[in-house]
Amino acid sequence: MSKLIVSLSPHAHGSESVEKNMYGVIIALIPTLLVSFLYFGIGSVVVCSTSVVACMLFEWAIAKYMLHRRPTLTDGSAIITGILLGLNLPSNLPIWMVILGALVAIGIGKMCYGGLGQNLFNPAIVGRCFLLVSFPAAMTSWPVIGQFFNYTDATTGATPLALMKTAIKTGDTSILDRLPNSLDMLLGNVSNGFGAGTIGEVCALALLAGLAFMLWQKIITWHIPVSIIATVFLFSTVLHLASPVYANPFQVILSGGLMLGAIFMATDYVTSPMTTRGQLIYGVSIGLLTVVIRNWGSYPEGMSFAILIMNAFTPLINNYCKPHRFGETPQPAPAK
Repeated sequence: MSKLIVSLSPHAHGSESVEKNMYGVIIALIPTLLVSFLYFGIGSVVVCSTSVVACMLFEWAIAKYMLHRRPTLTDGSAIITGILLGLNLPSNLPIWMVILGALVAIGIGKMCYGGLGQNLFNPAIVGRCFLLVSFPAAMTSWPVIGQFFNYTDATTGATPLALMKTAIKTGDTSILDRLPNSLDMLLGNVSNGFGAGTIGEVCALALLAGLAFMLWQKIITWHIPVSIIATVFLFSTVLHLASPVYANPFQVILSGGLMLGAIFMATDYVTSPMTTRGQLIYGVSIGLLTVVIRNWGSYPEGMSFAILIMNAFTPLINNYCKPHRFGETPQPAPAK
């Protein structure tokens, strides 16, 4: 006979589950994956598929043989980590580096904290930053799009973000004239010898399509991605008006991994704040840090580092923006 389980109110019922939301994110990533396969060809297929398989394998092995518990590969979280890690890598990265990055992402970024729901930092960003610090030459070698059958011997070039950084360092505004226009950057038409960057940052339109799908399905809310993009746009506008050595804000938000990070990385359920106010604080802070690192830091791109820094502040933000307990009457401020 089944037992009747009694619990205290309030009771809320919904159709959401971890699996449903995870596979919803995977569906939202399909346009970006298809565009990356079209632009980068076999290199994109090799890197992304290797990353996904390696992440799933490492999560299964660590759960089974080190944590001694039943593996939970069917929840989709390891697949998402693999896809996002692959999308954050160049399409010509050697397979052994991809596998090493997957090991760090799953082993250090996720499973050492206890697994899904307990990690402090976004696992895919942990893997990417480890590879960027360990193998900077390989991680900053950007293939030119259109080399469908080339993998490790693909022709490389400087990215638009690197040109923006060079213009700031040298003060030469003529460098910015070589940048693709905003429409080409939106569509991913970054040709004429430009390196296209990581696999997932090539087409902002595909990323925005994924954002629209997740908002429609209520997988995420608008607060984090919109606050990040709006903050970067606002501060980039101020800098551009102050000095022409800074690129126009439309080119800034469409370049690098800003869209990928804002839409798919910063919105990770586990490592982002729970309340609306906390998400806005989190998003604005990521946007501000990204602008600072891009313009005055050592690396042309600052999105990954900005997200990692704010991941560490998420518990503090959650504590500061803690909502009132159900049924609790807010206490008035003490009289002065």
